[in-house]
Amino acid sequence: MKNLTIYLILTITFTCLNLRSQEIAILKYQGGGDWYANPTALPNLIKFCNDNIGTTLINKPKTVEVGSSSIFQYPFLHMTGHGNVVFSDQELENLRNYLLSGGFLHIDDNYGMKPYVTREIKRLFPDMELEELGADHQIFKNTYSFPKGLPKIHEHDGQRPQAFAISKNNRVILLFTSESDLGDGWEDPTVHNDPAELRKKALQMGANIITYAFKN
Repeated sequence: MKNLTIYLILTITFTCLNLRSQEIAILKYQGGGDWYANPTALPNLIKFCNDNIGTTLINKPKTVEVGSSSIFQYPFLHMTGHGNVVFSDQELENLRNYLLSGGFLHIDDNYGMKPYVTREIKRLFPDMELEELGADHQIFKNTYSFPKGLPKIHEHDGQRPQAFAISKNNRVILLFTSESDLGDGWEDPTVHNDPAELRKKALQMGANIITYAFKN
């Protein structure tokens, strides 16, 4: 009964926050991975969304820690990096409550995160499976069309890009993008010298993720 009460309170709180705010935060985690990677990525994505799809996102994303209650102030969390990720039991509980009460987490593998992230997601939701989203999922067509699914932005191992999800009640609550490197495509043009068309695809896919998170 206690857990149910906490869950209901968090759900109501989240509903109220969603009605009055559109904010994104960067998720800071432990384990040695560079959670701070791609510093220009989110500001550029926010500007693209505000300019092109009518969002009113706050220009400078805040940084929040996994175990902090402040994550409930942000309907959308973004997580990236190259290396190890470790969640404590308290952080797992906090993040689980956040996601089950209406939050959304996008994890973008900047290359090297996958084995650590998948391990921690299994701890986060031991009774749920990461499932690959098909190219017909609405996240690939709600604003911009990606008929082949997740676009390939940077080449690493020659593997195809994949989008995996944890869903509840037919709504994606956790999205893990792998072998795509969307965040690199969101960064300033001079960081990776990506062609304009590739950066455009990355930003458009990011806009689709934002649209999905705030409208579903």
